[in-house]
Parts: sequence; C-alpha cells; structure tokens
Amino acid sequence: MEQRFMGTSGLRVSALTLGTMSWGKETDAEAARTQLRDFVDAGGTSLDTAVSYVEGRSEAILGELIGDVVPRSDVVLISKAGISHRNGKSMVDTSRRAMLAGLDASLARLGTDHLDLWLAHIWDDNVPLEETLGALEYAVSSGRVRYAGVSNYNGWQLARAATLSDTALVANQVEYSLLARTVEKDVVPAAEHVGTGLLCWAPLGRGVLSGKYRGQIPSDSRGASATMGSYVEKYLEGRPASITEALLTAAKGLGRPPLDVALSWLLDHHGVSAAVIGPRSPEQLNEILKSSLAPLPEPILSVLNEVSAL
Repeated sequence: MEQRFMGTSGLRVSALTLGTMSWGKETDAEAARTQLRDFVDAGGTSLDTAVSYVEGRSEAILGELIGDVVPRSDVVLISKAGISHRNGKSMVDTSRRAMLAGLDASLARLGTDHLDLWLAHIWDDNVPLEETLGALEYAVSSGRVRYAGVSNYNGWQLARAATLSDTALVANQVEYSLLARTVEKDVVPAAEHVGTGLLCWAPLGRGVLSGKYRGQIPSDSRGASATMGSYVEKYLEGRPASITEALLTAAKGLGRPPLDVALSWLLDHHGVSAAVIGPRSPEQLNEILKSSLAPLPEPILSVLNEVSAL
C-alpha cells in the first residue's frame, strides 16, 4: 500500500487509514483482530481511533492487539480528544484539562508511551483556541505526542489555528468524498496554504458509494439502524443519489468495484494524505483492500468531477 506524507511534514501514513469507530460496538474484539491483521498484511500502517469511540472501548481493543498482532513500531497511532460520550450523551470540551486527561486515558488504553498523531477532535466555541493549542503544544514538547493536528475544522478555523500554534498542525481530519465536497470551498485551500494534510473520513459517502444502498436499504446496514439511520439517510435521495448512479455507471464501464473508483477519485485530489476507512467487518475490509486505487482515466475523472461539482 502506498505510503504518503502528512501534509508538508515528515510523517508518513498509509493511503488507507484503518478507522476503528465501530470497534467495541458493531465490531467485536475477534473481528477487530482479523481486521488489523489483514490491514497490516496488505501494507497498511496508520490506525485511527479517539477517546470518545464507544466510551474508550475502541482504544482498549486496539491496545490489546498492538504488540500481539503487529509491533508498536510498525504502525502510526492516531487518536483524538475533545469529545466524550457517556450514558448516551455527547459533550465537547477542548480545555487544557480535558484534552490532557483524554491523552492520558488514550495512552493508558493503547498501552503505549506516545501517539504518533494527536488531534483536537472538534472546534469548541466555549474554550479559547489558544488554550486548546497549548494542550497540543505541551503534548508534543513532553514527548507524549510526535505530531499534532485538528479535526473537523473549517477553513478559517484551520488558518487561525495554524497561525497561532507554536507547533505545526500537520493534519485536519474532515469528511470528504464524491458526496461531500464542501471542504473544497475553504478547507482545501487553507490546508494547502499552511501545509496541513487532509485525513478524509467517510470517503465512501458513509457507505453509499459502495452501491449497497441502490434500490434498497440492507437490513444489516447502518442505514437500517435506529441509531445510525440518519447518518446515512441524507445521501440516499436527490442529488447524492444521482452522483452515486454516475459512479456506478463509471465503475461498470471500467470493470472496477464502485468503492475502488470512489477511493481512487478521492486519493487523486490535491492535499489528500489518506482516506480513513471504517469497515464494520473483516469482509467489508477485504473488499476495500482488493481495490487497485489506480488513477482514473481522464474522461471518467472529468465526468465524476462535473456531476458532483459544488
């Protein structure tokens, strides 16, 4: 698997980064073990988690596997702090106290003395930006974090943070796919200007670009879930559905799976360092790992760009 630099930094990540948001909930420990083994065997190196994922269970499962399935030194560990989920409630807090407490908890669960990349999970209007950045800077200067970044920052937020931070912000994790190109308005130009790489979550349009929702909502899918249905619903009708149809037509003409075409389209875009995939099962991961990720022919690329343009 291709290894890419994160922005203008020296940090290398695999073009596909394994997201673990479902670990501990939709993905049990044994399935997680299989996923990690298959991902590493395919050349994957970067692993994404967060202190908030399943109230820390995602990190705990990953920590149990690091050193067993794969040596710690062979992977790039990415985690995030600033959002917490407890008893079904979500709370945003990027204060110095909350951020550093989250970092301590992450390191303990992951069984490591440092993270390769640590992100402020979200912008917080209630906390001065300088305070959040101070927590990132302290984590790097203390050696517990190698590189720092942010997540879900829009263009002006990223530019402001990069201007104020004494530590280079090497990554911004944002939603980006054929069905979600809003980041091209301001985030992509801002990231290019300050040298920040993009870690793209939901690169398959929350699963819709795989084609599995065409004409139906599979009973075992997130779209059919009472808790996750709304996460997928916005991409099932109207213009997103037309974009998906264009992708499926292109994939058929190329003789490639739709998810391969969708990922190839994204990874070919300037500023994208990695696509964060979030398979719930080993079978879903293996379908993704079969992707060639080869550049798309110019006529196909042009059509997809036109039909999905902002």
